[in-house]
Amino acid sequence: MVSKQARKQRKAQHNAPTHVKRRMTASHLSDQLMKECHRRSARVIKGDTVKVLRGDETVRGMEGKVSSVDTNTGRVVIEGVTMAKADGTQVAKPIHSSNLLITRLDLNDPWRKEKLQGSKEGSA
Repeated sequence: MVSKQARKQRKAQHNAPTHVKRRMTASHLSDQLMKECHRRSARVIKGDTVKVLRGDETVRGMEGKVSSVDTNTGRVVIEGVTMAKADGTQVAKPIHSSNLLITRLDLNDPWRKEKLQGSKEGSA
């Protein structure tokens, strides 16, 4: 049973096992990638190039390579996206994967490449 209550949704997301949380770190694909892969979204992995769609005015519209993915929180660290601490030092600003758009996929992993091409053949 799936509840409509926001608190139960948040609790289920927080208490989900790691293999389910990994699936929650997906982002939309750009229009060009959507046509190539015949799917709307894909999981974000280290090496993908993403564009920030939502967030602070300072980070919105920025594009960069993913340097790390935190599956526990669903947040992604992007090269070049930083924020200033109180003492003036710059630290990486994690951004939730739902606020990103994947513009270039890292297809070094043969399994991932096969999965994305498999979906292409299945819907054609």
